[in-house]
Amino acid sequence: MSFDFQHFVEMLPDIWKAFGETLYMISISIGIAIVIGLPLGIILFSTSQGLFLQNRYVNAILGFISNLIRSIPFIILIVALIPLTTFIVGNPYRPTGACVALSVAAIPFFARVVETALRDIDKGVIEAAIAGGATPWMIITDVLLPEARSSIVQGITLTLISLVAYSAMAGFVGGGGIGDLAIRFGYYRYDDTIMISTVVILIILVQFLQITGDLIAKKIDKR
Repeated sequence: MSFDFQHFVEMLPDIWKAFGETLYMISISIGIAIVIGLPLGIILFSTSQGLFLQNRYVNAILGFISNLIRSIPFIILIVALIPLTTFIVGNPYRPTGACVALSVAAIPFFARVVETALRDIDKGVIEAAIAGGATPWMIITDVLLPEARSSIVQGITLTLISLVAYSAMAGFVGGGGIGDLAIRFGYYRYDDTIMISTVVILIILVQFLQITGDLIAKKIDKR
C-alpha cells in the first residue's frame, strides 16, 4: 500500500464531509441510546429477582427483546430495518437513515451495560435505602445513579466506540460517513490513500473517545 499526500490534500473536502457525517450519526444515536437505554437498563436491573421492583415477566420480556436485537449482526440489522427506516425518515441511504439502525443496535447494548453497572453496587446500600423508607424513584435517583455514574460513563464510552465501528459498516448500504468513503473510494477504486486515511481517522477518533471517557469516569468516581 502507498500513500499519496497530494491526493490526500485533494480529497480533504470529501474526508471532512465524511468525518462530519460520522460524528452526526454517532451523536444522534448515542443520544437516543442514553434516553431509552438508561431507563431500560434500570428496569432490567430493578425488576430482577430480589430487587425492589421484582417482576419476572417484565424482566424476561425486556431481556429477551434486548438479547434478540444484540444477537443480530449489524450489517443484517441495518438491511432488515430499511422498511422501518424508510417509514421514519424517508430515505434510508443517508446518514439520518443510518441513525435508525445505529440507535436500534445501541439501545439494548447500552441497556445491558447499565444493568451490569448497577449490579456492581453494594446490595447493602440498596437495602439500607429500602429500610429507610425510600421510594423506588428515590432509590433510583439518590442511590443507583450516583453510585454507578462512573461505570455508566464508561458504558457510554464503550457504546460510542461500538457506534464508530457500526457507522463504518453503514457504508455498505450507502449510509454515509467514513465507512462509505472507504468503501466507495478506498475499496472499489483501490485507492490506498483513502483507505489509509480513513483507518487512521477512525483509530484517532476511538482513542480520543476512550481517553476522554476514562478521564471523565475517573473524575466523577466517588469511590
